[in-house]
Amino acid sequence: MNIMNTGLPFKKMHGLGNDFVVIDAREHDITFDDAAAKRIADRRTGVGCDQFIVLEPAKSDGADVFMRIRNQDGGEVGACGNATRCIADQIMNEMTSDSAVIETLAGHLKTWRADNGLVSVDMGPVHTDWQSIPLSREMDTLKLDLNVGALKTPAAVNVGNPHCSFFVEDAEHTVIEKIGPEVEKHPLFPERTNVQIIQVLSEKRIRVRVWERGVGMTQASGSSACATAVNAHRRGRTGPKVEVVLDGGILIVEHTADNRVIQTGAFATSFEGVLDDDLLRGGA
Repeated sequence: MNIMNTGLPFKKMHGLGNDFVVIDAREHDITFDDAAAKRIADRRTGVGCDQFIVLEPAKSDGADVFMRIRNQDGGEVGACGNATRCIADQIMNEMTSDSAVIETLAGHLKTWRADNGLVSVDMGPVHTDWQSIPLSREMDTLKLDLNVGALKTPAAVNVGNPHCSFFVEDAEHTVIEKIGPEVEKHPLFPERTNVQIIQVLSEKRIRVRVWERGVGMTQASGSSACATAVNAHRRGRTGPKVEVVLDGGILIVEHTADNRVIQTGAFATSFEGVLDDDLLRGGA
């Protein structure tokens, strides 16, 4: 598709404040490199978003669409739970269906409509072995040998992306903005990592704040919500199903008996627009 001199339509969507620019490239071959994605995601000179999403034709049987995900820094990642709910609603509307399968680099994600206008996503199997997270060396992933200031022995897990979760007494007054960049780029994580702090409020409720790799502080992260629920359950601090209270709102997450993780939450479309040619080309 010749996008020059025509502009390129987009949607701005979000899940609990975790926001996305969405491009539909299913009918026309449109590719973006890291630099283009970063320009579009820039909050001062682009549209602004945490993740840049491109919809493409499904790559394999059984999927309804392929969702390509890039973080704010332009880097490509495997999964994004909040974006999956947004895209699932669009695809289900198109198909007049109550379910859809969203294909990502992390695999096929089954989605379906839940009660009260929410959408559920099966984020797939939970990976807890050190090679799959991945870590740079063998280690107990339930209690990592990692201390950052006063924060000690986090738990690590891979739910589409690598995650590192610290348990704290007071999430509101733990300065994750300071420890997040250090942990994200720590040599223990060769692919970098998302970072969370978890305050356990009860057996069924946790408070979570998130530093997202390639993004920074974010209002919500679906895969981080799943990771924290799993890590809290693995530690015996909660039951298998919890409310995850993020800065942007609440997700319901269940760690199933067969070691999968399901999230349920809200989604929204903020506005639609057209990307200017200069932004696409990298002009002034």
